Amino acid sequence: MTESPLRVAIIIGSTREGRFGARVADWFAEQAAARSDMIVDVVDQSRRPLPEVGAEPADDEQADAAAWVRRTLDAADAFVIVTPEYNHSYPAPLKNLIDLHYTEWRAKPVAFVSYGGMAGGQRAVEHLRQVLAELHATTIRDTVSFHNAWDDFDADGRLRNPSASNAAAKVLLDQLAWWAHALREARAKRPYAA
Repeated sequence: MTESPLRVAIIIGSTREGRFGARVADWFAEQAAARSDMIVDVVDQSRRPLPEVGAEPADDEQADAAAWVRRTLDAADAFVIVTPEYNHSYPAPLKNLIDLHYTEWRAKPVAFVSYGGMAGGQRAVEHLRQVLAELHATTIRDTVSFHNAWDDFDADGRLRNPSASNAAAKVLLDQLAWWAHALREARAKRPYAA
């Protein structure tokens, strides 16, 4: 009996004009989509803006975006958050997306791909681990991080020297798959109650 593919939601943390994150997310989505055991959905708030926590959607388009994101996160077996580091932490739109949802994160694994200057976004990842633990998610230890990321990608958004980054992505995706299968089986046998 073969297991059904894992649904992996890749969340782009930045919504800034001219952001670098789309390049990193495109590369990572390509790595994940190349696997036969994963189906990839990309959640990009710059394309589907969400209402702020506690606010009603501004219009039908925002209501549709919020409903699509909720369905996508709920259906996901696992998540990968692609985040920059802003002032030693992660972007406000990412916090808003996380806080708009609660049960969608429960008993599911979350991996991180970060980018930035010298720290490569790692301080953002450490803050995210604390927040996601509160939501009963399981974070994956290994990460992929790009230090001085703009030097790693060419003008077309391709990695200049992909071998080390592709190898790191494989390790991360293998670990994510292990946790996603284990937690999906556990949730099916015994629903998670927080």
